[in-house]
Amino acid sequence: MQRRYITVDVFTDRAFGGNPLAVVLDARGLTTAQMQSIATEFNYSETTFVLPPRDAANDAEVRIFTPVRELPFAGHPNVGTAFVLATLAKQPKPQLRFEEKAGLVPVDIVRDGGRVVATELTAPQPLSRLAQLSAAEVAALISLSPEEIKTDRQAPQVVGVGTPFLVFEVVSRDAVRRAKPDAAAFSRFFPKDGAFSAYFYTRDVPAAEKPCDLQARMFFPGSSGLIEDPATGSATVAAAALLAELDPQRDGELKLTIGQGFDMGRPSLLLTRVCKQNGANVSAHVGGACVQMMEGTFKLEGEG
Repeated sequence: MQRRYITVDVFTDRAFGGNPLAVVLDARGLTTAQMQSIATEFNYSETTFVLPPRDAANDAEVRIFTPVRELPFAGHPNVGTAFVLATLAKQPKPQLRFEEKAGLVPVDIVRDGGRVVATELTAPQPLSRLAQLSAAEVAALISLSPEEIKTDRQAPQVVGVGTPFLVFEVVSRDAVRRAKPDAAAFSRFFPKDGAFSAYFYTRDVPAAEKPCDLQARMFFPGSSGLIEDPATGSATVAAAALLAELDPQRDGELKLTIGQGFDMGRPSLLLTRVCKQNGANVSAHVGGACVQMMEGTFKLEGEG
């Protein structure tokens, strides 16, 4: 059986930017072990597998794998998978609904002149705020000094809206650029409340990198050791939800444009918005543009 896949670059409007994603379009009959092996073979930060929905009211069941594990939810896989499916559809729906282990993920489709150009997901879960860490602990993870961790607005904390991440702020764009993952510190610290990854950002954004409001990076364990992710939608939307919850504004929509991947040559723009009512978050969203890259098929040994 020939299985079709399409790859896309997510959170970018140009080829070879953003975060690559492989989408396996018909994953029926694949075992979990086979999906994991295929994701390891692609060796992208994530690969998605599209299955028929369990509930006919939804559009697909989507399973998401890194090269080393399955995830209950992730950002760029949803944005990219929705872009691929909407692009293939003769009459794209305004919204696709994906069944995932973290819950139901709605993804809105953005069109320009009839062409699908971007998508935006709604986080499947409300913000969870878990373990808090010291500046010294998180500084060790990324080879910075404790003085370069900024704690006036938020303490370093594990947060999530479907998948947990350690999120913290650093003092400057230069500190973001100089950061390097420390394998020994990662092995001592993680996993922590389900988090395996360190996502950090700065508000110190130079004029040349506008329209970004923040610049961020994310380090995580991959199949070849600690690696960097060019664009992490699930961490970004969790960070946006945390910042919105801490913001004194009680009602309205808080928007942030967040840059990621700039320091690894894959610039990405992630557009977030968090809706608040009566001082509480009611929904959190992240989206961006996508570019289709490659298309192909594969056949597993033993399949007909």
